[in-house]
Amino acid sequence: MEHDLCRLVRGCLAGEQDAAVQLVERFRAQVFGLCYRMLGHRQDAEDVTQESFVRALRSLKSWDQEREFLPWLLAIAGNRCRTLLSTRSRRPRPTALVDHLSDRSHQQAGGENLAEEVQLALARIREEYRQAFLLFHQHQMSYAEIGAAMACPLGTVKTWVHRARRELIEQLSQRGVLQEPRHAVRTV
Repeated sequence: MEHDLCRLVRGCLAGEQDAAVQLVERFRAQVFGLCYRMLGHRQDAEDVTQESFVRALRSLKSWDQEREFLPWLLAIAGNRCRTLLSTRSRRPRPTALVDHLSDRSHQQAGGENLAEEVQLALARIREEYRQAFLLFHQHQMSYAEIGAAMACPLGTVKTWVHRARRELIEQLSQRGVLQEPRHAVRTV
């Protein structure tokens, strides 16, 4: 374990407020990024990010220091996101009064629309697939690290990432964001 992280963890375990603040600041962007991608709502992501750090700090004494810290922390955040998503799926969805208002240029809106379409497509795929996909692509974790973080076998992680990609492409194609892939013709 890296010396600076070790110092922060020891400080947190000793009840040092400054160490806890530094630890949160160091990993907040990664945790928030995962939560936002999984949940699709900024306020929910902020709430779950905060809840994830509270849980991590409470559970810090049980963290195995032989394992990487970030995958452990992201696993906590992913579990918190899945919990929120499961409760959210049981509530009726509010209907939007205004679909979209924009006074930005067409080019800038196009990029935002693509990002929004990707976010919507990600929200429609299975939670485990989405978490594995985001840990792999956004956080650039290895399959082995994802498997450790999500407590599942390496083959399962590979399957989930593959299925997430496939479902994401299908969702974007159905909505007309992507053109159907053309089969390449190879000449000999």
